[in-house]
Amino acid sequence: MSRIKLTATLLASALYATAASAAWVPEKPVEFVVASGAGGGTDTFARTIQSIILKYKLMDAPIVVVNKGGGSGSEGFVYGSGNGADPYKVTFGTNNEYLLPLVAKMGYTADALVPVAALALDDFLIWVNAQAPYKDAKSFIEAGKKAELKMGGSQSKDTDQTLVSMIGAATGAKFTYIPFKSGGEAAVQLAGAHIDANVNNPSENIGQWKAGMVRPLCVFSPERMAQGPKVTKDMSWGDIPTCKESGVPISTYQMPRTVWLPTGVSNDAVAFYTDILKKVSEKPEWKAYIEKTSQTDRFMTGDALKSYIKQDAERATDVFKREKWMVQ
Repeated sequence: MSRIKLTATLLASALYATAASAAWVPEKPVEFVVASGAGGGTDTFARTIQSIILKYKLMDAPIVVVNKGGGSGSEGFVYGSGNGADPYKVTFGTNNEYLLPLVAKMGYTADALVPVAALALDDFLIWVNAQAPYKDAKSFIEAGKKAELKMGGSQSKDTDQTLVSMIGAATGAKFTYIPFKSGGEAAVQLAGAHIDANVNNPSENIGQWKAGMVRPLCVFSPERMAQGPKVTKDMSWGDIPTCKESGVPISTYQMPRTVWLPTGVSNDAVAFYTDILKKVSEKPEWKAYIEKTSQTDRFMTGDALKSYIKQDAERATDVFKREKWMVQ
């Protein structure tokens, strides 16, 4: 083989190898579209990820956080999916991405976005006022069978009200659901004994628990939460029994913290963000965020995430049909 032909062959091989190994990377600012208002749980989720990416220089392109929280988060999903297959719009939400279109007519459909990853699961607990006579979930449920109790939560036809409906259906207890603008407002109302209970996430009621104003009865998780440091004088998160072991026949109810891209983006773009998010989930700052918010640390992507979403949507659909919430 002549030197010219050998050089040409080597050059062609090098170019092929470069092309084969080339992957999509962002070449302009990336928008982190947050499907909630500033300061909410989804906003904190997105900004924590942004700060870790910046600290460890996991991505060269700048990141701009954009809050689009209108319509219970639907504004964010409309915006994130509204410009075609744009890999520069990464949307942060929960299970509201695929549940909202089931209960109301939205400006987007659930399949307009493709799931990239879930990085954490929010737990839900039954909380009562510290002065209430209920010392455990069993006595609380028995009281609900004798007289209707007022259960507070964030928003209507959302995760909180769905869980309250599930508790009633599973136990025969009767509840009147009182919707508030946020879990924080529901926490204040419970601390003031204006409602009988709420199903807040740990971070939404921790302040009132530390102050001795509310008491957790059980957590809707397949296993007890991580022990961690004491929250009150004699209890940590790990001391709270699961609801199933307390006699409430619901083994798990959790809300995923999710990341989405517009359907139709390249596989390379999905792979790029999946890799970035996986690296984020392994950093100590992420572990600190999980501990601070008392969430379950669980990274899901690909088929595992799609399977989780399918099961979660099917369970919610059963509740929506029973309650006649399904959009017509």
